Order: sequence, then C-alpha cells, then structure tokens
Amino acid sequence: MVYLTRKLEFSASHLYHNPALSGREENKRIFGKCNNPHGHGTKYTLEVTVAGEPDPATGMVLDLKELKEILEREITQRMDHRFLNYEVAELKGLIPTCRKHCPGDLESAGAENQKRAGCTSAFGTRPPDLFADCYRNGAHGA
Repeated sequence: MVYLTRKLEFSASHLYHNPALSGREENKRIFGKCNNPHGHGTKYTLEVTVAGEPDPATGMVLDLKELKEILEREITQRMDHRFLNYEVAELKGLIPTCRKHCPGDLESAGAENQKRAGCTSAFGTRPPDLFADCYRNGAHGA
C-alpha cells in the first residue's frame, strides 16, 4: 500500500455562533473573536492523503495532476475567500470548525477516486499549532 499526500492552502471567513446558547455574551465568552458577526478570517492548510496500490503500467497510485485538479475544483474553488457559514452549502447551519469541514473535504477529495485510490485522511489546520485529522473507514495515519 502506498500513501500519497497533497497539500493545499486557502483562506476563508467563518463565524462561530450557537443559537442554542443563552445569548450573544455566552457565545462571545465561548468562541471569542470567532464570534464576530461579520466573520473572522483564517488561513487553512489541508493535506489530503490517498492510499492504494501503484498501477503496474504507470507506477502511480493516482496521477498527481488529477489529484491537484480535483482539490482545486472541490476545495479551493468552493472555499477559498468564501464565508464558510453562508457560501459553502454543507457548512450552512453548522459551526464551521476544522473538525466540521475536514470530513467534508475528505468526501469531496475522495469521491471520484474510490476505484483507484481511496482517500484516507484530510488534515486541516488553522493556526500552525491546531489541526484535526479525519480518517475514512477506520484508517489511521499515513
């Protein structure tokens, strides 16, 4: 089994607000600057790992150019410089922490490549000291 990881970066705005909490002050206390009603910008780094056996004819698990195009279309074009709460359909109504959109990134990146290489993990960071690892089907670390 070969694991192949592609990294990309994008910037987006988000708002952390839970209407089920008692009010604006409780949301502000819990979420801090991420509770700004006008949004809060973040630079994300996403690492998507695909795993599979190399094709005997090409020696590749997946064509890197194709993986780059998929990530550009499914992640960058949909999320870069967007307000995640309002402009990314699967995040509407959610508090868009990296733990929430990481599984969606995994689904988007892996959906059309399941026949050749399964997308096993997506790693999203906000500041460099915070990240979330999401694994498909019980896979662990590449």
